[in-house]
Amino acid sequence: MDKKQLKDLGVELDVPFLKLLGVRCLRAELGEGEVVLALKPEHNNSWEVAHGGVLLTLMDVGMAVAARAADEAGRGVVTVELKANFMQAAQGVVRVAARTVHATPTLVFVEAKLYDERDRICCMGSATFKYFKELPSRQVKKN
Repeated sequence: MDKKQLKDLGVELDVPFLKLLGVRCLRAELGEGEVVLALKPEHNNSWEVAHGGVLLTLMDVGMAVAARAADEAGRGVVTVELKANFMQAAQGVVRVAARTVHATPTLVFVEAKLYDERDRICCMGSATFKYFKELPSRQVKKN
């Protein structure tokens, strides 16, 4: 997949940091989420592979998308716990597929896998999110 195809794929998320990285959302439905990122040289570590922080961010975003997709009320989420196992280096276009495992009225538990462009699993993770109605900073902007 070339960069033009990726740019036309999915939707850009309305989060400044994710726009800076180039994260795209492919899917958010029925407690599942899928996000993708075309790795660039600025995403790399000194070994010229994806920096673990970039991969962990992508995992967090994918799982948050799945958590939000599991809530009929359309609430937002905030990460309260995040764990990842890095298994091999990632390069090229990477994709996170996440699914909700369990949800309560206030918390949601999600797991995910990160795949490289050859469809190899490079990272696996899980997270716990807390549901909330609205960010205080967004309430202030409305007034």
